[in-house]
Amino acid sequence: MSELAPTRPSGERRTRRPPPGPAQRGVTLIELVVAIAIVAIAATAVLGAMSTITARGAETLVRQQAVAIAAAYLEEILLQPVVPPSGAPAPTSRASYNDVDEYNGLLDVGARDQFGNPLPNLSGYTVRVAVVQTSALPGITAGNARRIDVSVTDPNGVVVTLSGYRTNY
Repeated sequence: MSELAPTRPSGERRTRRPPPGPAQRGVTLIELVVAIAIVAIAATAVLGAMSTITARGAETLVRQQAVAIAAAYLEEILLQPVVPPSGAPAPTSRASYNDVDEYNGLLDVGARDQFGNPLPNLSGYTVRVAVVQTSALPGITAGNARRIDVSVTDPNGVVVTLSGYRTNY
């Protein structure tokens, strides 16, 4: 005896189902949108922080340049004597200044070297010099001591002032 396989009705189709196992993997559209939003927020925060750091770095560079200009002027002035040398001709320009007092009231719009030549790329800085007699130094009379204030205004309007003392000793 032989067994016959069950027959299907003529219009029925047989579909094959996948074997049971792990579920399909992937991301839904909602998960993808949430992930993109999180990455965008993080990127915005990082780029904002970098922008702030970069801006502050540029301000620091400008401020350091102003300090360097003030230091150069102050050093030039401190190298001069308090009392002019006897018989020295009257100065005609900064290059021929021969004592500290001659720098009083100096105003340079744009930093300049000791000969009065403009320094390239430093035209945005303004330099002011004040020289006054001082009795702030114990044991030294005001006639023999000078306080020198060099103020440099940077292109952002920030003023940096360096001060020094020069005596006739």
